[in-house]
Amino acid sequence: MSSPPSKPFRCEVVSETVTIALRRRTSLDENNPLFVRCSELDCQYIDANEPPCPLTLDLFADEVRERQRRREESR
Repeated sequence: MSSPPSKPFRCEVVSETVTIALRRRTSLDENNPLFVRCSELDCQYIDANEPPCPLTLDLFADEVRERQRRREESR
């Protein structure tokens, strides 16, 4: 299995370039939704992915589509 994709992102909330990565939340009900993780751990919006945080799954749209395609193929 390959490592989760990551890339640089200019975040205006912290006024610097951070590294973002696509991750899956751990959940007890096996519904493990994807989210975007930021390398700036001191940000008050860490892992929120809700406004005013600029991080959304749209930043990894191609990767999300690829994961969905692979999941559908494995059924």
